[in-house]
Amino acid sequence: MADITGGMMARMVGALGVIALALVSFQSTSLAQGAYPDRPVRIIVPIAPGGSYDLVGRHLADALAKRTGQAFFVENKPGAGTVVGTQAAAQSEADGYTLMVGGLSNMAFNSALYAKLAYDPLKDFVPVALVYKFGYIMVGRKDLPQQTPKEIVAAALDKPGSITVATAGVGTGQQLVAAAFMRSAGVKLQEVPYRGSPPAFADLLAGRIDLFFDSIAAGLPYVQTGQVRGIAVLSSKRSPLAPDVPTMAEAGVPGLDVDSWLGIFVPAKTPPAVIAKLRQDIRAVLPDLKERFEKSGGEPWDMPDDKLDGFIASEHATWTKLIREAGIKLD
Repeated sequence: MADITGGMMARMVGALGVIALALVSFQSTSLAQGAYPDRPVRIIVPIAPGGSYDLVGRHLADALAKRTGQAFFVENKPGAGTVVGTQAAAQSEADGYTLMVGGLSNMAFNSALYAKLAYDPLKDFVPVALVYKFGYIMVGRKDLPQQTPKEIVAAALDKPGSITVATAGVGTGQQLVAAAFMRSAGVKLQEVPYRGSPPAFADLLAGRIDLFFDSIAAGLPYVQTGQVRGIAVLSSKRSPLAPDVPTMAEAGVPGLDVDSWLGIFVPAKTPPAVIAKLRQDIRAVLPDLKERFEKSGGEPWDMPDDKLDGFIASEHATWTKLIREAGIKLD
């Protein structure tokens, strides 16, 4: 009797195993065939409404909803810079129904800015796609005697602390780009901290500070109206938005190539079929976002899938090293 019962149990266990494998296979096949998404998808934006993270999240949500026929909605989760929203995304179900907008701040800067970070950008997330990038520009007060980066570097070396540079807050892109310039050029500028870009531009226009680094979109209106001087862009090539402004390399300070980028990330362990479907859909809608992205001062970016992990790891390592060497901390 025991042998018969044992045999029946073995057959039942075997049958259940086959059924389980079939269900997993069916789920993967369904996802691959486009059953995903079958309910609304949340896109966490780890900042308040407004700004580039929010812009990318909302434009993508709109485009993906139109393509898939399913709702994609933005949920803004600001706090501690980008930490609160990013931590929430990391702790979400890895099922493809929570996406996150990630960029330099939450995926590269925070690891070095915070002694204890509640998430690991390289282990807790998978990059789905990088979709948007924008450049930075060095602008100077219009009556600044130094006309080029090379002349600015010479003046700073001749009289350390004589050239002032505004920063938009500790750990902001504006401060860290200024730090990147100083490291590349081998100089120390006198930093003047502000609470955001508007007051920094106000003092730049008034002639109270010498330099400021900000996104091309933010700085260009002041350059075009002659209120400040566009000195150089920090990208490897000239910006189509400011074709008359040289790159740092062209202006005599080589080795500096800085672009800010944004993309879509999902929690680690999200099914590969879901990630593949998201990549397919995002790649399909990017051309439709070109005009809107360019109006915001950036451009669409479609990095090959097999380059994503390496790029994120490289950016993380580069900025972690720079921030720690500069001694910049938020806690």
